[in-house]
Amino acid sequence: MEHLELFLKSIFIDNMVFATFLGMCSYLAVSKRVKTAVGLGAAVIFVLAITVPLNWLLDMYILKPHALVWLDGNLKTPELSAYYDYDLSFLSFILFIATIATMVQLVEIVVEKFSPSLYNSLGIFLPLIAVNCAILGGSLFMQSREIPSFSLATVYGIGSGIGWFLAIVAIAAIREKIRYSNVVPPLRGLGITFIITGLMAIGFMSFGGMLTGGEKKVKKKEKTVQLETPKKQEVKKELVINTKKN
Repeated sequence: MEHLELFLKSIFIDNMVFATFLGMCSYLAVSKRVKTAVGLGAAVIFVLAITVPLNWLLDMYILKPHALVWLDGNLKTPELSAYYDYDLSFLSFILFIATIATMVQLVEIVVEKFSPSLYNSLGIFLPLIAVNCAILGGSLFMQSREIPSFSLATVYGIGSGIGWFLAIVAIAAIREKIRYSNVVPPLRGLGITFIITGLMAIGFMSFGGMLTGGEKKVKKKEKTVQLETPKKQEVKKELVINTKKN
């Protein structure tokens, strides 16, 4: 259940494009045709599905504070390890980008080998996946949210990639149809694309209540009100009158 919840949440609620607006450069530049958008979206899914779990391993066993205690086998008593005080978290960006660049290079070789037409249509944006902020954002979100297991990190990477894929394919389909629409001249091109993206982001916000986990029952504290008797009220009135006279 936890895996399914994270999978759906990473696609619809925490969508890379519509929730955090990451990867907008490729999203806008390569979304003119559906075929090209599908190719780039599939490449992004592959890269995120591989790099997020790999970077989870790097973060868990190398980068985190006290992560190197496994080197001398003191997992049960990490305080006794010679590597207990090591903290390599400052290397996160370098190692994450190195992993991403390696996977992107692999994708580039495969695409060029098996689909030269797609490789030519993607152009410079295929190698630029290495510096796509959506790809790096997936690993950094994984790190900041402290995803507890390798399987959850894999699910998060695949879900984030599918979310980005759906976003770019949807806008590409709309942009193909909108060519034949009578758009106001000042809004043609990127203007209407930004407006449609904003409307789609508002639509995806409606998924926010999909995984709330139900309403929490809040116990209301019962307040007891003590009713004063008429005699007590008369005594109070007399005291007030006497104080005013004095």
